Amino acid sequence: MAKPATVQREWYLIDAKDQVVGRLAVLIADIIRGKHRPDYTPHIDTGDFVVVINAQHVRFTGNKWMQKVYQRYSHYAGGLKEIVAQDMHRRHPTHALHEAVRRMVPRNRLGRQQMTKLKIYAGDQHPHQAQQPIALPPALLARLEK
Repeated sequence: MAKPATVQREWYLIDAKDQVVGRLAVLIADIIRGKHRPDYTPHIDTGDFVVVINAQHVRFTGNKWMQKVYQRYSHYAGGLKEIVAQDMHRRHPTHALHEAVRRMVPRNRLGRQQMTKLKIYAGDQHPHQAQQPIALPPALLARLEK
């Protein structure tokens, strides 16, 4: 079993250009949770950091651009706000991918801690050059090609 003090974290760089949101989100969620590592422990944060670039170029399959609806509620009567994915992507290009990953991690303290290791950028520039992020290993990259 892994211990928090012994976990060695890596930084991975993922180019999201022309990737399907759901398939990419599954891969990212597994990496930030640490499920790709042999020392994965469910109650310990063993995940790695993920830097995603070109998030504005992700795509949905089928008719999800017009049929997928994001909802938020203000907790006032009549305060339900709905916006379709195409309009949300126009306003906030990183939101679709962030929400997809957030909904795949545990809904507790551990999940919130794991989400801090996800860095998403709309363009191809990111401020994490000092961490020297590496490209995904071929074994993980093959999961996106399916």
